[in-house]
Amino acid sequence: MESENYEYGVCGCCGPLRPRYKRLVDNIFPEDPKDGLSKSDMEKLTFYAVSAPEKLDRIGAYLAERLSRDVVRHRYGNVVIAMEALDQLLMACHSQSIKPFVESFLHMVAKLLESREPDLQVLGTNSFVKFANIEEDTPSYHRRYDFFVSQFSAMCHSTHEDPETRSRIRVAGIKGLQGVVRKTVNDELQAIIWEPQHMDKLIPSMLFNMQDSDDLDRVQHPNTPSGSGQEVEENPASLAESCFRELLGRAAYGNMNNAVRPVLVHLDNHHLWEPNEFAVSCFRIIMYSIQAQHSHHVIQQVLNHLDTHNKNTPRVRAGIVQVLLETVAIAAKGSVGPTVLEVFNTLLKHLRMSVDFELGDGSRRNSGTSVSSGRGKESEERIVQNAIIQTIGFFGGNLPDYQRAEVMMFIMGKVPVYGAPCHTLDTDKIGHQGTKRIQTMLLSSLIMVTSGFKSKSMSAALPAPFLDPLFSISLMEDSELRQLVLEILHNIIDRHDNRAKLRGIRIIPNVAALKIKREKISKQDVAFMKKHGQQLYRHIFLGCKEDDNVHKNFELLFTTLAVVTIELANEDVVVDLIRLALALQDMALVNEENMSMFIRCSIMALVAAYLNFLSQMIANPPVCQHVSKVIELRNMDAPYLLPEHVFRDKCPLPDSLDKEDRLLYFQTADLAECLAGPGYNAERLSIPYVPQVTDEDRLTRRKSFVDTISLQDIIANNLPDKSQLAEEITFETLKKAIDTTGLEEQEREKRRQVMEKFQKAPFEEIAAHCESKATMLHDRLAQIFELTIRPPPSPSGLASVSAGHAQHQSVPVYEMKFPDLCVY
Repeated sequence: MESENYEYGVCGCCGPLRPRYKRLVDNIFPEDPKDGLSKSDMEKLTFYAVSAPEKLDRIGAYLAERLSRDVVRHRYGNVVIAMEALDQLLMACHSQSIKPFVESFLHMVAKLLESREPDLQVLGTNSFVKFANIEEDTPSYHRRYDFFVSQFSAMCHSTHEDPETRSRIRVAGIKGLQGVVRKTVNDELQAIIWEPQHMDKLIPSMLFNMQDSDDLDRVQHPNTPSGSGQEVEENPASLAESCFRELLGRAAYGNMNNAVRPVLVHLDNHHLWEPNEFAVSCFRIIMYSIQAQHSHHVIQQVLNHLDTHNKNTPRVRAGIVQVLLETVAIAAKGSVGPTVLEVFNTLLKHLRMSVDFELGDGSRRNSGTSVSSGRGKESEERIVQNAIIQTIGFFGGNLPDYQRAEVMMFIMGKVPVYGAPCHTLDTDKIGHQGTKRIQTMLLSSLIMVTSGFKSKSMSAALPAPFLDPLFSISLMEDSELRQLVLEILHNIIDRHDNRAKLRGIRIIPNVAALKIKREKISKQDVAFMKKHGQQLYRHIFLGCKEDDNVHKNFELLFTTLAVVTIELANEDVVVDLIRLALALQDMALVNEENMSMFIRCSIMALVAAYLNFLSQMIANPPVCQHVSKVIELRNMDAPYLLPEHVFRDKCPLPDSLDKEDRLLYFQTADLAECLAGPGYNAERLSIPYVPQVTDEDRLTRRKSFVDTISLQDIIANNLPDKSQLAEEITFETLKKAIDTTGLEEQEREKRRQVMEKFQKAPFEEIAAHCESKATMLHDRLAQIFELTIRPPPSPSGLASVSAGHAQHQSVPVYEMKFPDLCVY
């Protein structure tokens, strides 16, 4: 070290003995720094450096020495000249020997950034940016930018007192980070920039400046240009957004998680999920900046973040869900990969948890809280639930049709249906009210998913695993759930968007004026109706007689009948629909169900509105004439049997319906006579429609069958009483047994009715009848097996099933009853 000082001292005294590169460097500094860099001397130094590239490292080292000395002595004019010279040398020299020179250059930039002078920090940053734009011929094996990432990030968080100076320092910091990104992302040896320790500094620095922007509207529209160059230079938020976009655009497949995770952490640390406008704008920028095939990485990160915040406040969870809605809304049209069902699975899980927090988990609520605070918590949980439903519906509604059908099946499998096993959404803790809430919300999301869904065949849109649980819900004693089921059916069946023309239940005077769109029924749809038509008719029939039906229920039932007629009705289906309408009329007249007068009149009005629509759709003048005549008479004598009157407020209803006034009702014989002709099998109208009762009616009520009655009660009710088994034999019974003439006539009549039914009834109805008998047989066999395989009672206890729970009761030995053969 002493020898070096001696050498410099000698050279200082004897100028001609100094090395040429030092003399050339010294000459570029004028006596007065205000005069600036000497251009002629700078050209000489540049020519020398290009001619002798091996001297570049010495030139850089000497310039660095002078710059360090000038910084310490506050000679900022010479510092500016030195950096300008370094910049020009960098731009002019691109040989292999530039590597050592770059080390000296970066050392000088670091000296400037470490100083507390804003002007020097900006100067060093500008030089670094110029260096970052230079494309080097070969990658650097040992160069690291850790210091620059840390220093530029610190500048991005500048808290200088002067607002203008603070803005300059922040802009310089953002530019520096942008330079680091540009210098490293294209260098295969600098993949270290994507490591968490660097991303945790880069990303928050950009978000901090974007968050400080007063112009959030510009950030929320990511496709708009960032503005003019002058605006970007002066506005830290604009520049930070531009740098943020560039970084995300350069992110490769394996780097997406490291780039998105710091965003989520920043939003957590700064409590930006409530309100979440900035969070939404950030993820819009992310989704529009990354490559489309990486979208599922972002969605996966947000899903995982939602899981980690599953016990946070409702508004925070709602904010995360709304951000997820934005991400999936942008990604739905692109490649979302295997994330589709995972999105729905996570959302449904959080929906279940939200309902649990709101209704079932009382321990989460402080016992000292007031009633108003409890209600506030419930309303906040509703915000979470609505956000989840919107996300499910929007995402599902924007998926391709093949994925949408999968999602429909997936959601339907999550809907709790009484009597059916439901392992995914446990409803024991939340009870009937919570279960209904989940059913309502899931069906609401299904309405959104099925909206606009147009399948070429009904069998593909309504497969049995989807249709059966949907119809089961349509039998529940809740009018709102039944309305949702009908709306889902409308979305799927109405493929030509005719519902808007049919809105409201009314007597349509001219159906042709509606210009209803329809196509010829395909063979696949004909096969669908043959297979599932009876099931559809049955649920419409049973849905009409529910006591809690309101005006909207009958409107939706009318629309259901109308869209089925438009989309799925050939000649056979038309006959079945007329039989269904006549059966509804008979049900309202006979009133075996003890329905209210409003329900009976509403059913009559529904039948009138539908037969008026159907008669015009099939363009059969005799049928139209008969229907119009009945409607005209009702207008004069019984307006309460028409939809325009019965659904009005305070419509006067009669005490009873006169069955004998045949002119007020649609007659089977008249309709059969009108339909007689080519295409229609009018003889089938004489066979009254009777829905087959199955276990579905029992299992889909408010409580499951096991919850309502115990197994002991089932056996007691179904098995004959012992007193009936041992019938008393008297003279009268023997006389009846010998006299068989009356019995033979009854047997012949019964046989004739069975023959007629099997000759004229449709195949689907016969199949349904046989299936119900088979089901009853299986039920009875199951009861017998239950009795036979049950273990004998023991003194230790008897296991009995009551209200769905096993109960063990101790039985004394003297009270046991043993079979006779076992007693001796």
